Amino acid sequence: MARIIALSNQKGGVGKTTTAINLATALAACGNRVLVLDFDPQGNTSTGFGVDKRTLQHNSYTLVMGESTLAQATVSTQVPGLWLVPSTIHLSGAEVELVPLMARETRLKEALAPAHDQYDYVFIDSPPSLGLLTINALVASTDVIVPLQCEFFAMEGLSQLFKTFDLIKKNLNPQLEILGVLLTMYDKRNNLAQQVVNDVREHLNDKVFDTIIPRNVRLSEAPSHGAPGLIYDVRSPGSQAYIRLAAELMQRLSMPAITGQTQAAGVASAA
Repeated sequence: MARIIALSNQKGGVGKTTTAINLATALAACGNRVLVLDFDPQGNTSTGFGVDKRTLQHNSYTLVMGESTLAQATVSTQVPGLWLVPSTIHLSGAEVELVPLMARETRLKEALAPAHDQYDYVFIDSPPSLGLLTINALVASTDVIVPLQCEFFAMEGLSQLFKTFDLIKKNLNPQLEILGVLLTMYDKRNNLAQQVVNDVREHLNDKVFDTIIPRNVRLSEAPSHGAPGLIYDVRSPGSQAYIRLAAELMQRLSMPAITGQTQAAGVASAA
């Protein structure tokens, strides 16, 4: 059975898309079959994989609205073992169009049912809001990762986000678990960033991943080249951090971890 993992935070610009792209790439390089679902109307994940959204007949919008199957909406990527359900701006209309529909919170869960037997991991890049799209993503998921930037307002809104997770777990998805909080955009030159790290670890303890994603120019450059950071520059500090995160994630899920050297070799061969 696939682990379906939502990347969720109501704040934008915290690293959800970067994490979805690069963590999925690292896991695919380990020999896993991975699907990434771009469930944000901005479609940045699709752009990050070099997909031309103007040519798409099927996408995450047609998938959640029942106008296409998962197989029809899925496209291959340049990374062996990694597939994508791309997004377009049309997905923004789904927030309104889903409202009058029966079982509107479970539309994505039903659409992703075939993925359980086809993939090892499914990552859902959810929008920076707590609307119906995000609710669908959380109801469809087995786990959630919360990217959290190492900045002053990092903890603001986090308690409300966790309350939302609890409500969904209680009422809509009893299987949902918080896999971990991922600290992102860490700048070791900034004393405040280290203070945020200390505060988050003090309050959330083992819910925080050991791996911290640094601010990294190469990760920022990669989407403009239509490639994951691990393909664009596997040796960059940001890429190496996502390789370590992939190993840590597999350990948390009690799956066989692959060494960083083996993962790096897999990514290099994909490139």
